[in-house]
Amino acid sequence: MTLMPLLIFFAVAVSLTMVVFAFTGPSTSKAQAKRLAAMCDRYNSRLTAQTAEEKVRRILARQDSQLDSFAKRFIPRPEVLRQRLAQSGKSWTLAQYGIASVALGAVVFLLLTARGLPPLMALLVGIFAGFGIPHFVIGKMINRRIKKFNARFPDAIELLVRGLRSGLPISETLSVVASEVPDPVGPEFRNVVDKMKIGKTMDEALEEAAKRIATPEFKFFRITLAIQRETGGNLAETLSNLATVLRQRGQMKLKIRAMSSESKASAYIVGSLPFIVFGLIMMINPSYMGEFFVDERLIIAGMGGMVWMGIGVFIMAKMVNFEI
Repeated sequence: MTLMPLLIFFAVAVSLTMVVFAFTGPSTSKAQAKRLAAMCDRYNSRLTAQTAEEKVRRILARQDSQLDSFAKRFIPRPEVLRQRLAQSGKSWTLAQYGIASVALGAVVFLLLTARGLPPLMALLVGIFAGFGIPHFVIGKMINRRIKKFNARFPDAIELLVRGLRSGLPISETLSVVASEVPDPVGPEFRNVVDKMKIGKTMDEALEEAAKRIATPEFKFFRITLAIQRETGGNLAETLSNLATVLRQRGQMKLKIRAMSSESKASAYIVGSLPFIVFGLIMMINPSYMGEFFVDERLIIAGMGGMVWMGIGVFIMAKMVNFEI
């Protein structure tokens, strides 16, 4: 008996629902959505190219975020830093770099303060770590990426030469290099091709890429294409000679690196030995070395010694650094 009212309510609800569907018919918005989906599937090939170009336009016209605008007020020369971040091949922003630097400096300050270091000295070390370590890491990443680029760049030029000799235009050969050559050469050429697709000339796209990569090898390549477009001639033969020169340049760099490795090892040992000895004595007798953080005379002497060591390491680095 108690189930009868529920069954009657369920039957009435089902009947009203069927009546509503019968008189309202199919949804107009759903029908329009289906037709639009069918049209999108029909013209998928056209829309893919247009979508890719639109993405490139959005990337090129992207505005700075609020955090980046806030970080630009406190970071000196933000455009130089943004170029360094782009050269590293990472999609880091100014805000992320600033937050990482401040967090690293704060962590170093808190750890040194907890270990008993004077607050002023801990603050100086934290500031140095917050500004110096991220800059050093970014520089290492840039140098590593440039070395990989220079190692694979002659192969990309030879691929261009084979494409030109087979009858392809220069724009098509650039697209082949962008798709066939691995990182970091392929993505850089892909950026050049994308900028050419949205209306920029090849010279403008290559000039922007040369500013971003900042290597003499790529500048040679850009100048070679610019001169060939003005004077004419066999572009494939010119690029083939350029690839040979770049390979010989790389071999000369490796030879100089091998010859100067002994001097570099000596510089590393001489530069790190005082710090290693200071750390060992600090572990054995902390009270003895702790005077360097309390006595003003020892602090001045230690800072003077670090300055002279820095000058010596700088001179030794310049003695073993050769430009080709």
